[in-house]
Amino acid sequence: MAILFEWYENPVAPNQSQEETKLHARITLNGKTGTDRLRRKIQERCSLTETDVSAVLDALSHAMGEELAEGRQVHLDGIGYFHPTLTCTEEIKEDTKRKNTKVRLKGIKFRADQELRSEIGNVKLKNIKHNGHSNKLSDEEIDNRLTIYFSQHHMMTRSDFQRVCGMMKSTIMGHIRRLCGEGKLKNIRLQNQLIYALNVGYYGITEEVTMRKCKNPA
Repeated sequence: MAILFEWYENPVAPNQSQEETKLHARITLNGKTGTDRLRRKIQERCSLTETDVSAVLDALSHAMGEELAEGRQVHLDGIGYFHPTLTCTEEIKEDTKRKNTKVRLKGIKFRADQELRSEIGNVKLKNIKHNGHSNKLSDEEIDNRLTIYFSQHHMMTRSDFQRVCGMMKSTIMGHIRRLCGEGKLKNIRLQNQLIYALNVGYYGITEEVTMRKCKNPA
């Protein structure tokens, strides 16, 4: 088996020009291993029963929590280092009042020991083409797809838009706001569901066609 990954474009700030597109590799997780599977694997490698392993893991979680709550770094030999990290609830300046009350626990960071890295060994890497992220379409390409869609339909849901363009929800919502702002789409609400209809004059639709479709909905 191999570690699966995909190539993604590096984000570019709006005020930053970039002549050549730069990419970075991002792992695609190949499933998830839970406590039950780990418990069985540990039991196979030592004299502890699965019940014993569960008790040890539970005690370890409580003991680590107590140490981390005291602001200590916790080191497990052969596994790695754990330490708490902080964040502020708002932007803090030198003259901000009651600064100390605006600090919160952010999370727990982990740094692997070399022994754990060695256990992984020499890994195989495999690039995959995965649909877990949005297609990259130009505004013109999106318009072309919507023209085809609205030649057969008179309304569109957000899910329809996602299916037509092969994009994730967050990306589609950005395009919906853009198209509504440009006057190409309008937001109508039917039975508590957001529905998007086209405005006359866009995507090959005339007023005559629009009226005919409204009288005879698809």
